[in-house]
Amino acid sequence: MNLETILKRRYATKKFDANQRLTDEQFKQVKSLLRLSPSSINSQPWHFVIADSEAGKARIAKGAEGAYASNQPKILDASHVVLFCAKTDISDAYLQKVTDQEDQDGRFPQSEAKAMALKIRGFYTDLHRKEWDDVACWTQKQVYLNIGNLLLGAGLIGVDAVPIEGVDLEVLNQEFDLSEQGLAAVAVVALGFHAEDDFNAQLPKSRFDEQELFTLL
Repeated sequence: MNLETILKRRYATKKFDANQRLTDEQFKQVKSLLRLSPSSINSQPWHFVIADSEAGKARIAKGAEGAYASNQPKILDASHVVLFCAKTDISDAYLQKVTDQEDQDGRFPQSEAKAMALKIRGFYTDLHRKEWDDVACWTQKQVYLNIGNLLLGAGLIGVDAVPIEGVDLEVLNQEFDLSEQGLAAVAVVALGFHAEDDFNAQLPKSRFDEQELFTLL
């Protein structure tokens, strides 16, 4: 498998074939991509609303009406749609929960290592909670790491995808009662297989060249 080939092949799908579905194995791998994504201090400050039924996709598509109507067919015709949600706050209790999970998963051979991990986790979280007052922005950044992880991983398993920021996030917050859960909608990713007449499928990929992008020291 050549990574550059995959990177050049994947693209933002503009039209999905509504008759093609992810296999159970592909969906299992999609969930692994979401669950195992990296995040700062392993904070995992996210939740995913996943729709693969017509009714479920229609609920997410409520966020793509009016000014966002051009994105509605992508949601309705995709095989699976993921609504990415970010935690709006990181509490001490949540940091303890993350650290306890790491302990359960065997990451701390010595008990003092767990205490140190919690201390470090608290230090970096307090930068955002107490000094910079940007917790919501910070958690959304972690969600975007996850989105990038999913887009690349989908390409690796032969699944087409498109990230969709053009949705009414407040409509989705209300539709899924996200605020009451300490969550906020961030973006949508639709997954499936492109239609034969998707104009974007055959267009060449366009990126700046290396000289524009890289400073090598």
